[in-house]
Amino acid sequence: EFESALRAATGAGHALACANGTAALHLAMLALGIGKDDIVIVPSLTFLATANAARFVGADVVFADVDPDSGLMTPQTLFAAIQRSPRPPRAAVAVHLNGQTVDLDRISDIATQNGFDLVEDACHALATRHHYRDGEAWVGDARRSRAACFSFHPVKTIAVGEGGAVTTTDPEIAERVGLYRNHGMTRRQQDFELNDIAFDDSRQPNPWHYEMHDVGFNYRLSDIHCALGVSQLAKLERFAARRRELAALYDELLLPLAPAIRPISRVGWATPTWHLYSVLIDFIGCGISRAVVMGKLRASGIGTQVHYIPVHRQPYYARRIHSGDLPGTESYFGRQLSLPFYYGMSDEDVRYVVRSLTEVLGI
Repeated sequence: EFESALRAATGAGHALACANGTAALHLAMLALGIGKDDIVIVPSLTFLATANAARFVGADVVFADVDPDSGLMTPQTLFAAIQRSPRPPRAAVAVHLNGQTVDLDRISDIATQNGFDLVEDACHALATRHHYRDGEAWVGDARRSRAACFSFHPVKTIAVGEGGAVTTTDPEIAERVGLYRNHGMTRRQQDFELNDIAFDDSRQPNPWHYEMHDVGFNYRLSDIHCALGVSQLAKLERFAARRRELAALYDELLLPLAPAIRPISRVGWATPTWHLYSVLIDFIGCGISRAVVMGKLRASGIGTQVHYIPVHRQPYYARRIHSGDLPGTESYFGRQLSLPFYYGMSDEDVRYVVRSLTEVLGI
């Protein structure tokens, strides 16, 4: 039932629930057959799981830069990563950040022209509308990618406690994802090889028979989590509308504070349902560090976060990959701050956050 509701919410032909968003990304890599020594391009401005999923299957990662004001991988930064890649890439992961999407038409054109697969990391973008050349669609319909991956972590637009999903238009990818999330185990008669035990005396398949033709994982999502997901998806339109209202109020209140503080730049090809509300702050111009700002806000009862530390800086990757200069990533990271943003916020909560931020920055 949850998967059926996800198909309706995304417009995808297939939706397969799994344990979490990281599992969804891993399953997508497995389903595409990506493996040892393959290259996967990933923007450095993302959560660790995006790059780690490629490493889980033995692939090497090439990091792409991002736009300094939106944090999104662009056609230009993807093309630059292709040129830096030591081998032709097998795949790229397009990360939809904060609720906005990459330019999927142009990004997918590059993937097609260069012969690699495109996967969407849509963990921030459930209920976002993307404006394609051929019309609008929900993020997750996967019309320009092989698969899209979602997370239902407690801070996301809908929450099931912990969970994820892969959506796709390709029935073969859906079948492989289904196998890999359940130990690689099949009960389909046409797949059976152990004919001496698979069938009874009348040559009917034994109902207890199963076979494993490849190593898989226990990446299933429990029925309890799915039941919560069904309930949450029924409220998705309300959740999305309130998130858009909160973002619009933040935008209005922050407008007089530019250029010291400004929201991330808006793209023209998406109508986002915001997952995070990110601002870019001129900490140097304000004469205060981000750490001090966050500490003072915390003392006022306001939690903030940084999304994200560039993955190419992480010691594991820095020891293995020379990423060169990623100026857009560094610029975005150096100025970014995520302000409180969740369905239960009141308008007065938003006003309090902006007043407090103004006071802390002295503007």
